[in-house]
Formats: sequence, structure tokens, C-alpha cells
Amino acid sequence: MSTPTDAPTTVSNIGVVMFTVADQDAALAFYRDRLGWEVRGDTSFGENGEHRWVEVAPPGSVARLALNPPMFDEPGGSSIGVETTDVLGEHRRLTAIGGIDVEPEPMRTPGAPLMFMLRDPDGNTVVVVEAPAAG
Repeated sequence: MSTPTDAPTTVSNIGVVMFTVADQDAALAFYRDRLGWEVRGDTSFGENGEHRWVEVAPPGSVARLALNPPMFDEPGGSSIGVETTDVLGEHRRLTAIGGIDVEPEPMRTPGAPLMFMLRDPDGNTVVVVEAPAAG
């Protein structure tokens, strides 16, 4: 007799990661206007449109980040990793913008890719990591 673990998964992609934020408009402005990400969705739902679903993503990304009001958790405390082929250039770009809680220098750790962290206004962490070399 087969069990669910005997069958291969049908899941093929991580589509959406969700951050809990205190203010969807402020979070949207941060990711769109400060980080330069695209708005992938901003819709109302529910019987009377009382809920809002907001998604952003780096240009060209398949995966998206949903910016949700508190449902089960308080704002902040989540983290995601994003990839770039130019960690140093992205760090310079974000530092030059100002007003972003970004680490002063990218981290160089033996055995790990070059990376740095930034935090959104709610305390969620975005880890910017050097993309693996194409092979």
C-alpha cells in the first residue's frame, strides 16, 4: 500500500514568500521606491473587498514577496534571501540611496558566498547573496 510519502511531490516552485508588515502602503513604498522592486499585484479580496493582497519582486524574478498585514504573527522577524551577480554594486546602490537599514559592509565568510543584510521598516530581513556561478 502506498503512502503520500511514496509518491513524488507535484510542487515545482516556490512562488510566494510572505512578510508580515504593519502598514502595507509603507511596505509597498519601501520595496518599490527604495529597493527598486516591481509591484506584481495589489488587489482587494473578500466579500466586501476588506482584505488586500500586495506582491512585489525584484525585476525578472519568478518568486514574489507578499506584504501581509498581521494575521497570526506580529510584523517583522521573517527573512528571505535574494540573489545578485554583483553584491558589491548592489550594496553601493542601496547605501547611496540612504535611509535603508543596510549593513555597513558585505560579509566575507570562508565557504559562504559574499552577502549582506538589510532590514525593512518592520524588521524583516532581506539577505542579498552572490548568485552561484552559472555552470
